Amino acid sequence: MTHAEGRESAAPAPAAPVPSGYESPAVVDGGLPVFHERLKSELTFPLAWGASPIRDFPAWRETARATVEQHLLHPPDDTPFAPETTDEQHADGYRRRTVLFNLTRLSRVRALMLVPDGQGPHPAVLLLHDHGSRFDIGKEKLVRPWYDRERLASARAWVGRCFGGRFVGDELARRGWAVLAVDAPGWGDRSGLTYESQQALAANLFNLGSSPAGLMAREDQRAAAFLASLPEVDAERIAALGFSMGAYRAWQTAALSGHIRAAVAACWMTGLKEMMVPGDNALRGQSAYFMLHPGLARHLDIPDVASIAAPKPLYLTGGSDDPLFTAAGVEAAYRKLRAVWRSQHAEDRLHTETRPGLGHVFTPGMQDDAFAWLDAWAGRPGQPERPGRREPER
Repeated sequence: MTHAEGRESAAPAPAAPVPSGYESPAVVDGGLPVFHERLKSELTFPLAWGASPIRDFPAWRETARATVEQHLLHPPDDTPFAPETTDEQHADGYRRRTVLFNLTRLSRVRALMLVPDGQGPHPAVLLLHDHGSRFDIGKEKLVRPWYDRERLASARAWVGRCFGGRFVGDELARRGWAVLAVDAPGWGDRSGLTYESQQALAANLFNLGSSPAGLMAREDQRAAAFLASLPEVDAERIAALGFSMGAYRAWQTAALSGHIRAAVAACWMTGLKEMMVPGDNALRGQSAYFMLHPGLARHLDIPDVASIAAPKPLYLTGGSDDPLFTAAGVEAAYRKLRAVWRSQHAEDRLHTETRPGLGHVFTPGMQDDAFAWLDAWAGRPGQPERPGRREPER
């Protein structure tokens, strides 16, 4: 019998029976492991305010912030900023500046700053851009790029889609606010990312002892400190503002930076367990790496991190039809936040809303209401006294 004949005559081996209770497949739709409900049940968030044995709120805030800092996987940075203004132009009621400065020991960046006409120092807003899987523009999503026609065309399309055709930074500057916008790593001047390459970036940063979310959090802290150092800015009246991923960055920076005294966050707040459900956008990975601090969920829920900002004024807004967040997740987070601010007798400093019929957008109407809230907080002329005015740095 030939070798070939031997192969042909060999009887196929019978299929092995599947043992009773055998786990298969290893994952379900959306990338969730089959045992995800068991893992979720283990997330009790023991460091959350009210669950933690620490009953003194300032002591809890210090402990919770230190826990978050530990999970950033990126060390603090005190590199001198060494700023340089390379361009300044006059606009309608304000000046446009291009500023270079050392964001960290690793990166010197080009930022956009708008400064209102008139005598300062001015109240200021740190503008934090969204993700949107659009990497050719970052800071230009919020400040009109006067210096680049190609980016201007891209930015106009973006603000038409997300902001009702309005550049949020330019509108704030016309209203008397100084603003600063910086690219996150991977966007605008620092671009080079694609949707698919985010996983490789995350893996490589993890191997280098860092993470995308931790690096971005540190950079946002540094941008807030830079803004507070400028003579044109009133360091006691600096807010953070962002949409989508920028909203996450806004409340996170308020929680981690003493320079940020208030925050406006549009379309990013949820409970973690309510987010980890089949079909949720975060389950696709990729963009989630910029909002994921490995291991932190063993200690704190998402709104628990935002609660570190209490009792600072915080304005949260979003749409009822936002496809990125479940209604249950938003309400669970709002409920936690309200309990924290209430415990500090600061209910008037927290604004939470869900606007009916709106999706993942920050419309001019939403903006106008948020800007009015900022004016009230800052004690602008003709506006009521702001909640928490002259709140000491925390």
